[in-house]
Amino acid sequence: MLLLLLAYLGGVLTLLSPCILPVLPFVFARPDRPFLRSGLPLLAGMALMFAVVASLAAVGSRWVVQANQAGRWIALVVMAIFALALLWPALAGRLLSPLQRIGGRLDASAGDGGGIGSSLLIGVATGLLWAPCAGPILGLILTGAALQGANIGTSGLLLAYASGAATSLALALWIGGRVFAALKRYLGTGEWIRRGLGAAVLLAVVAIAMGWDTGVLTRLSTVSTARLEQGLLDALPAHEPAAGGSMMMAASDAAPPALPVEGTLPSLAGATGWLNSPPLDAQALRGKVVLVDFWTYSCINCLRALPHVRQWYERYRDHGLVVIGVHAPEFAFERDVRNVQRAVQDLGVTWPVALDNDFAIWRGFGNRYWPAHYFIDAQGRIRAHHFGEGDYEESERIIRALLREAGSALPDDAMPAMPAMSAMSAPRGGVEREADMGNLRSPETYIGHARAENFVSPGGLRAGKAFDYTVPATLRLNQWALGGRWVVGDEDARLRQGGGRIAFRFHARDLHLVLAPEAAGRPVRFKVRIDGHAPGAMAGGDVTADGDGQVDGNRLYQLIRQDGAVEDRSFEIEFLDPGVRAYAFTFG
Repeated sequence: MLLLLLAYLGGVLTLLSPCILPVLPFVFARPDRPFLRSGLPLLAGMALMFAVVASLAAVGSRWVVQANQAGRWIALVVMAIFALALLWPALAGRLLSPLQRIGGRLDASAGDGGGIGSSLLIGVATGLLWAPCAGPILGLILTGAALQGANIGTSGLLLAYASGAATSLALALWIGGRVFAALKRYLGTGEWIRRGLGAAVLLAVVAIAMGWDTGVLTRLSTVSTARLEQGLLDALPAHEPAAGGSMMMAASDAAPPALPVEGTLPSLAGATGWLNSPPLDAQALRGKVVLVDFWTYSCINCLRALPHVRQWYERYRDHGLVVIGVHAPEFAFERDVRNVQRAVQDLGVTWPVALDNDFAIWRGFGNRYWPAHYFIDAQGRIRAHHFGEGDYEESERIIRALLREAGSALPDDAMPAMPAMSAMSAPRGGVEREADMGNLRSPETYIGHARAENFVSPGGLRAGKAFDYTVPATLRLNQWALGGRWVVGDEDARLRQGGGRIAFRFHARDLHLVLAPEAAGRPVRFKVRIDGHAPGAMAGGDVTADGDGQVDGNRLYQLIRQDGAVEDRSFEIEFLDPGVRAYAFTFG
């Protein structure tokens, strides 16, 4: 229930977002009509269609995406005809005579104040065209839908989000109707206002057809709802987590409080494979304390938590602790068992790893986070959980408490101090260093169009087709852009010609980028610049001081690591060869 309320409030906040601008002309096009017969059906159709399309699109099926693209073009045609109806009612009457016979009147001059059917049709078309900015709340919902499929829960959340947007639009429509009535009464300009609205609808059709609704308009925004939405999410209590964030148990220097039973260990039979171990099941784990670690190898948060998991495993495995890493992939290349095997070896992961490519174990736990730790006692009961990074001492206290409960004789009663991070370095230990949270002002940013935000190349993202992008002369904080010929897919961007660039204005100590070569065995050379210069002492673990490096595998690359003052900086990476795939920026 609380998630539904948050989704609704997130939708209400979209009125402050620039992405609502393209659909405003459709909503305001008939302010003189009764709300119950015009505005309400329009907003209901918009909310319902958005919820249906977004639910199916989040599943990621190619046919759904293609069908939605076709539906958008049909909707644009409908809206163009509607604009003509506002501009030239007589012409519209002749064009729409076939529709009039079946009651599908779009003519704006229906004198009986009716038009419920036409309003509903316009609302459905608006729902097909509306592409709201994916803030934290919508990103949360879409991530959950992508992982769990289009079910009643995720569809309900999307409908609540769209209903929130419809509520704020209804208020705006109510105000707009009174303004229209006042202008008509005092100025006598009703005909010209109607034609002006028709022109606005036509301009909106052109803007959406040209992709301006997801590109240029975002750059013109002076209002951001991200902080407001994140504040709502931060208020979410720990017993009802949501995807895409981090929740932590309260730190304590004392022994952990009484650990309640939160459930039983779900089945592990849904794993698509196992590394470092034969398949494990709940029966075989009886009598052992189990730590289940949900992770994926390109996730920077998972990598930063990894040294602590490694230390617990080494410290307590001889006292009855079993660690199971459940590898739940975020990107397509993380489904390839060869990539995971290579990462497991490089990262020094020696405990059992269940490959959860179908997210069966993820769903069994009801999990929503990378990383997520679940603590299971010797009787197979879940006794505690922890989402996200941090609070490692408290997690170790829980492990020790469960081991003692199971009768294990630990070496001493005092928890040993955690060794320095450098003593636990893996071959790629640089990315495992804990984040500098005091200087972290840049969020994880996806490059694929399904979850892209703050993209500012002129013309916006052109999904699924090759396009020559350009980098603007200046970028504001957390804006990014592409340069060169790229094809932007759902989760990545693929470079078609050498010399392509990605630029980002960021504020963080570390900058990482998830990259992959498009063809195995064909590395892609790159050169990094920071504030227009070679990185020098700010070079990350995968870059030389001169800024040179190469993409030789499917993984996260550390490109910038600052040891001095952290401030707003301009990052740029140029790929000297074609055939790279770029997925997401992460910061630390």
